This record gives sequence, C-alpha cells and structure tokens, in this order.
Amino acid sequence: MTKDKFSNLKRPKYPMPDFVRHALAQRNLMQAYQERPAYQQNDYIGWITRAKRPETVQKRLDQMLDELESGGVYMKMAWQPGQK
Repeated sequence: MTKDKFSNLKRPKYPMPDFVRHALAQRNLMQAYQERPAYQQNDYIGWITRAKRPETVQKRLDQMLDELESGGVYMKMAWQPGQK
C-alpha cells in the first residue's frame, strides 16, 4: 500500500487550479513541481489562490514558476531537496 505524500499535511490540501496546471505544463515544470515535498506544493497553491487581485495571482504564479525553474529556492529562501 502506497502512502499518500499529502497525508501528513496539517493544513487542508488545496486543489490545483487549471490555470496553474496549464502554466506548469507550458513551461515544462510539472516534474519539478511534483518532485517538491507535499507541503511546498500545497503552500504554493494555497498562496497563489488566496490572492484577491488578478495581478497578485499572476505575480505569485510567476514567482513559483521561476523558483521551480531555477531550483534551490522556495518562497525566496534557499532550499535543497531533503530539507524540511
């Protein structure tokens, strides 16, 4: 039986909106996104979708995409795989 990597989250799991899925696919970053820990995936989606203004949604989406593309960054902080 495979354990769901989201089962240990303390916050509710946010569903991925289609526009985020499309942006990840368009920039070929879906694998980089899926390789991130569950808490990071969930935090990014919650952070993006909680924005009220469309320009803030876009700014946050762009930041996530740029961080995934460059690697080693999570929410403007240095991050390496294996860190919590």
